[in-house]
Amino acid sequence: MDALQLSPIVAGAWRLASWDWTPQQRLAWIEGLAQRGLTSFDHADIYGGYSVEGLFGEALALRPGLRDQLQLVSKCGIQLVSPARPGNAIKHYDTSAAHVTASVEQSLRALRTDRLDLLLIHRPDHLMDADELAACFERLRRDGKVLHFGASNFTPPQFELLHSRIALATNQVECSLLHLDALDDGTFDQAQRLRCRPMIWSPLAGGRLYSEDSPAAHRVRWVLGEISARLGCTPTTLALAWLLRHPARPWPLIGSRRLEAADEALAATRLDLSRQDWYRLWSASTGREVA
Repeated sequence: MDALQLSPIVAGAWRLASWDWTPQQRLAWIEGLAQRGLTSFDHADIYGGYSVEGLFGEALALRPGLRDQLQLVSKCGIQLVSPARPGNAIKHYDTSAAHVTASVEQSLRALRTDRLDLLLIHRPDHLMDADELAACFERLRRDGKVLHFGASNFTPPQFELLHSRIALATNQVECSLLHLDALDDGTFDQAQRLRCRPMIWSPLAGGRLYSEDSPAAHRVRWVLGEISARLGCTPTTLALAWLLRHPARPWPLIGSRRLEAADEALAATRLDLSRQDWYRLWSASTGREVA
């Protein structure tokens, strides 16, 4: 199996339902991102109350040939209390083979595709049977329904367990200049050791980077402004370049309806950030120098 290939920046689709777009507007967004080189789209079965994959698939059906230019990522394993899932009396996790298989089949129907490029387990499940799940993944791969597998929000030991049963391609975790856990809890160290590039959700701290009223946010904004002015880029480009500078080679996700946001994000892939500027931003976030 070839190594997982994603675009340098991945488009997060989780807000798509809230944009209230027509199918033609959704298609224009997909095409506009793809034309810029942002060809990977991150989904989950639960997004938009189980509606986003269907909205995306409806748009994609307007130009079926576009599918082969894209990489479609989905996640499963969270069960919501929702009219779309009337049997759920409580929010819970489910990584049983039956649920994962059913979720994949539903995602394929909704996205109007015959395969997922990547499937992630959305959250760690205390009742996950690693052998059962690995066998399920093998069946899905053998049937051509999923090409690569990974996890999302797994700790290094949780990732190690499943990876010991079947090779995983990525761990999608939170990281930003206001959330540094992945640098310190072994997540990025494990990613380098396994040569397993992480995906990063909320790389701009869900907008808190520019709105949060905290000492750390104020320090980070000031240093972002100073360095970005010197380098001739925007603070957003710089914040993403800070993540991309890490040798774990992460794939950040952005979730904006504005195509200009993709240009700003992709500019980060061309920014040569020095080691000293990287540590200046780290120090701004932590409020201290290295020891």
